[in-house]
Formats: sequence, C-alpha cells, structure tokens
Amino acid sequence: MDKRKGIFAGDDPFEIARAWLKEAEGSEINDPNAIALSTVDPDGLPNARMVLLKEIADDAFVFFTNYESQKGTEIEASGKAAFVMHWKSLQRQVRVRGIVERESDEGSDAYYNSRALGSRIGAWASTQSRPLASKAALMEAVAKEGLKRGLNPKRPEFWGGYRILPVEIEFWAAGEFRLHDRFRWRRDTLDAAWCIERLNP
Repeated sequence: MDKRKGIFAGDDPFEIARAWLKEAEGSEINDPNAIALSTVDPDGLPNARMVLLKEIADDAFVFFTNYESQKGTEIEASGKAAFVMHWKSLQRQVRVRGIVERESDEGSDAYYNSRALGSRIGAWASTQSRPLASKAALMEAVAKEGLKRGLNPKRPEFWGGYRILPVEIEFWAAGEFRLHDRFRWRRDTLDAAWCIERLNP
C-alpha cells in the first residue's frame, strides 16, 4: 500500500476525521458538520436524511434525535447505520458504516441542556416523522409545551443521542481527472485492529 501522507496521515481515524472537520469549519458556508445519515426499514429499503453531527469522540460519531422518529425506530430495529459527510469547498468526504448504540443519559442531558430554549421545547412538541395537520397545529403544540415545561425543561425520555461505532471509515479526496484518493479503514469487530487500504477511484 502507498505510504499515507499529507491529509491522510495518522494512526487514528477519529483524529483524521476531526482534523478534516476543523478545516471544513473554515471554508464550508453552512453546517460543515452535516451528514447524510442512512438507515433501512424492516423491508430493507434504505432511508437517507441530513442530520448534524455533534461530536467526533475517541470511538464514535455522535448525533441527537427523537428516538421515536423514523430514523430512530429504524436504528433501534437494526442497530446499524451509515453516513457520508461531504465538503464541496474542500472536495473531500468521509464515509462511515457501523454499529449504533444510545448515548448515555448524562451525555444526552448535557447536550439537550446546551440547546436554545426554543429547541428544547420543540423536542417536546414535535412527534417527529409523523403526519402533521398544519404548521399552526405544530405552533400550538409548541406554545402548550412551553407553558407546561417552563424555562428549564427536562430532556424528554424519547429524545437523545446515538453513537455510531464504526467498522468502516473511508477518507476520500478529489483528484485531477477524477483519479481520486481513497483510503479505507476497516475492521471485522469493534475490538479488532484496523486494516487500512488504498482503493481505486
């Protein structure tokens, strides 16, 4: 395998991902931490949507959502997910596939309490992914929850974080004449050592 160097260098894929994200924060116009998250329904039909990645931990990629949303119920059923994070400004992307577990209550509480009050109330008011009669109905629900929950609402039990524990991470950078550079970190289990290989573009 070619010696990895430059933006691909390093012995820890999480550190590389954090470095790429930090660089993107200086060049990407909106939401450099946006990821296209993919799950599958009970019939194996894929679903994809954009969510915001909130942390690249030492062992996982973390985001937050309503556990009863479509993504949440599909994750709970399969225990697996994948995502791609793409930065057009840098012409790079990171692809991840892995096992999913819930964030700790403490971690979910900490992030929930860091959000704006309106977002915290919104988490209570929205039955995410379910049919909605009208925007007015949603705003009415928000107003009711705001009165009920007050200025320091507790995190709903149905809302919190997910940790994607990767078994595969691919780093991709655009190359001239579409001869892109791709390095895949892969392991059979979460306890196994990483196998790193260069891929054809």
